[in-house]
Amino acid sequence: MSPVQGAHVPLLSGSTGATPATVSGAVFNVATSIIGAGIMSLPATLKVLGVIPAFVLILVIAFLAEVSVDFLMRFTHSGETMTYAGVMRESFGPVGAFAAQLAVVITNFGCLIMYLIIIADVFSGNQLEGEVHFGVLQQLFGIQWWNSREFALFVILVLILLPLVLYRRVESLKFSSALSTVLAIAFVTICTVLAIVAIVEGKTQSPRLFPRLDHHTSFFDLFTAVPVIVTAYTFHFNVHPIGFELAKPSDMTTAVRIALLLCAVIYFFIGLFGYLLFGDSTQSDILINFDHNTGSALGSLLNTLVRLSYAFHVMLAFPLLNFSLRANIYEFFFPKKPLLATDTKRFVILTLLLLVLSYIVAIAVPDIWYIFQFMGSTSAVCLAFVFPGSIVLRDSHGISSRKDKIIALVMVILSLITSVIAISTNIFKAFQ
Repeated sequence: MSPVQGAHVPLLSGSTGATPATVSGAVFNVATSIIGAGIMSLPATLKVLGVIPAFVLILVIAFLAEVSVDFLMRFTHSGETMTYAGVMRESFGPVGAFAAQLAVVITNFGCLIMYLIIIADVFSGNQLEGEVHFGVLQQLFGIQWWNSREFALFVILVLILLPLVLYRRVESLKFSSALSTVLAIAFVTICTVLAIVAIVEGKTQSPRLFPRLDHHTSFFDLFTAVPVIVTAYTFHFNVHPIGFELAKPSDMTTAVRIALLLCAVIYFFIGLFGYLLFGDSTQSDILINFDHNTGSALGSLLNTLVRLSYAFHVMLAFPLLNFSLRANIYEFFFPKKPLLATDTKRFVILTLLLLVLSYIVAIAVPDIWYIFQFMGSTSAVCLAFVFPGSIVLRDSHGISSRKDKIIALVMVILSLITSVIAISTNIFKAFQ
């Protein structure tokens, strides 16, 4: 394979003599790319869909995500490119490359904003639908000027996130990604303990196994939960930068399968136990629900730990999304320039610009549900399913089997139908 400039270069690779990445490192990086802000809204999707349909949907979308990654990497290795945009260019020309880059930018930028919103919710609280929820800092020290959303988030951005996003190679983040995955597991474990205690004490509500359709919820409203799970499994923008740091292409397939299995288990348990804990009062960002007083020192401590564990998880996941976002923007505007990792001036300027813009939007839009709905129905579903399926149907390298094309066609049609219904339902409800 002989990569050239532009769309045929790695998103952000290290030097050519760098030591190949390990499978375990790739698993952690993939898992960290998957387990992002989406996990916070999974309990809310169980509230909408019911336990059984939500469980089935989590498994189905995980399976389709594995299939779509396999499609994407097979066509990558059959061509002369090492990026998502490059694969789209080989199949659909410059328009395809632009569509992929635009979708990556929208999805990653939206995820970075959601991460910052979650961090701000944890440390400085939020006020949604007239309900005031206090953050950890406010509960410990009272309401102060220095623990406001604006100031606290700015300090975290400068002291924690900025040093992490200045790394120039994905493999450099394997230890922070491993810690991030451990924190996500800790989050699920603590939620499980809290849910079990609540069940024993008889404080949980009986979960709905199937959706409840009434004058408040219609059949089409159920489709609005699909984009949340789609977004929760959209990690395709990091497939190339992670995969091409591995010694063998088959290692990426192994890493993706392990990571998806791990994430599917985590998603279902956090969705179920989060829903058991808060029932119909479950917020779009479940971390907001953990601000209540449990009446015991242990319960309050666990509530604080569950919020902090996930806040630090998204802090450590933040640089992974920033990698592909920064690289795609650079590739689009400077296709003939040297690799971003070697262009210090542009690297620093672009990094700072993205941090500032994501901070401004996160302060202006405090609710993650609206961003989920937009991304999951547009850019995320394109990256995860529509584009990989379209590449297989186009079959520019003549490697698609009949089975591949049938699966790809079904994937594309289902994605488009659910997205159109979700968007239409949200628009209709907005004007009611």
